[in-house]
Amino acid sequence: MKPQKYFYALTICLLCVAATAQSNLNSILSDFNNRPERILVAAHRAAHKAYPENSLAAMKEAIRMGVDIIETDVRETKDSVLVCIHDKTIDRTTNGKGKVEDLTYAELQQYFLLHDGKPTLEKIPTFKEVLQLVKGKIMLDIDYKAEGERAASSTTKLLRKMKMEKQCLFFLYDYRDAAALHKMNKQIQFMPRAYKAADVDSIWVMTVASPAIHGDDECYTDALMGKIRSKGRRVWMNALGKYDKMDKEKKDSGFDALLQMRQINIIQTDLPEELLQYLRAKGLHK
Repeated sequence: MKPQKYFYALTICLLCVAATAQSNLNSILSDFNNRPERILVAAHRAAHKAYPENSLAAMKEAIRMGVDIIETDVRETKDSVLVCIHDKTIDRTTNGKGKVEDLTYAELQQYFLLHDGKPTLEKIPTFKEVLQLVKGKIMLDIDYKAEGERAASSTTKLLRKMKMEKQCLFFLYDYRDAAALHKMNKQIQFMPRAYKAADVDSIWVMTVASPAIHGDDECYTDALMGKIRSKGRRVWMNALGKYDKMDKEKKDSGFDALLQMRQINIIQTDLPEELLQYLRAKGLHK
């Protein structure tokens, strides 16, 4: 093949891949916004059965599986770089030690992420790298753990610069934090957590964009969460821990138990592949 023909064919191939990825995101967003009967799957810290949690490799695997949402954690380094890692320290997830906030990004890059206790070739990704990877492909749940107004401003500005607000959910441990973040970027979509019935009532009247609520076992009732659903908002619940453990011990038992909560239409799990198979078999996922 002549060089110019080869590059032409390669260009066409890359354009097709990009179009397919965008089509996948459009399908996910269409379900998210218009198909409340569809239960969406969120991969906790990405698909980390074969790859390190919160790694780019685990995120690529989640996209390949057909997961709808990747959950990731955002922290800030000593030199103000936003990175994706769950813990305050790198001790558990890498072959290094120390607090994320006490280490520069360059220092973090000296270490490798662990999987099953063994070093891999994966490193802690920056939040920007994660956004670049998922842009146009999948929704992202941002579990924001960085502290301070500067970090929050950097995060909201990056979402604006990359025009990714519509495919991201900004998770809030406290729904009252929405007002300040909304001033930084009015396009952000929030997902506040409800710990008790009073929180649900407060979230129900929120005027900022909050298309989903993170429910809690302690405050879940079908009637209460139905109130949230009546406003066109989704109800997110976790299979993490109890229900995932049940499913590992006896296939489908944990997911069966979780779906007794009839208003749920997003489930976060450490078992995304198994949950996808379960929901597809019941006609609850595409």
